[in-house]
Amino acid sequence: MSVVSQNTTVLLIGASRGLGYAIAAEYIDRGSRVVATVRGPGRTALHDLQQTAGGRLEIEHVDINAPEQVHALRDRLGARGFDLLFVNAGVANRPEETTADVTTEEFTRLMITNALSPMRVIETLAELVEPDGTIAIMSSGQGSIANNERGGFEIYRASKSALNQLMRSYAARHRDDPRTLLLMAPGWVKTDLGGPNARLTVKESIPNLVTTIDAQRGRTGLRFLDYLGQTVAW
Repeated sequence: MSVVSQNTTVLLIGASRGLGYAIAAEYIDRGSRVVATVRGPGRTALHDLQQTAGGRLEIEHVDINAPEQVHALRDRLGARGFDLLFVNAGVANRPEETTADVTTEEFTRLMITNALSPMRVIETLAELVEPDGTIAIMSSGQGSIANNERGGFEIYRASKSALNQLMRSYAARHRDDPRTLLLMAPGWVKTDLGGPNARLTVKESIPNLVTTIDAQRGRTGLRFLDYLGQTVAW
């Protein structure tokens, strides 16, 4: 087992594969109890992990783009409390697409899945997080406006920038909330979303990302951090 996490109860939204699955596995390895969600009814790698998790992994089903399903999840979880709510959601389009040629439907798909729906999840499930807990969401370094000097991935960048802005608005509306608020940038990671040419492996990113999240507990306000705990420019 790795270092035991102080986030002993974790609600992880979006964990069937990729980074979400790796976060679930990391918290299980650190001794936490995890409720993790998948979208569809099929078997996933998360179900295999459940077999070796010693009863510390529960699997729930939710499509974050269906608000009624998010509310139903809230009802099923009842009065339970969690140290950490982590929302992991993201889809990509073709990186060469620009505002000149992307379809309205594709633009809308990215904005809803990457920005609107994750924030709706937080609005609905935040009350399940303990007063000294953490609400975190997976952003991206590509959501940084200040650091965008090369272009590319225009629509994906815009969706993550929108997510960051919405989270800042949420933090402003809840400025007296004592909980920790985090936007996390995992780095460019070799997953189905990141592709085979990405700079980092999952093992290089996720254990560090989880350590960063754990280290921030108890610090109020919103921070935009990378997987090594360094501040990302807005």
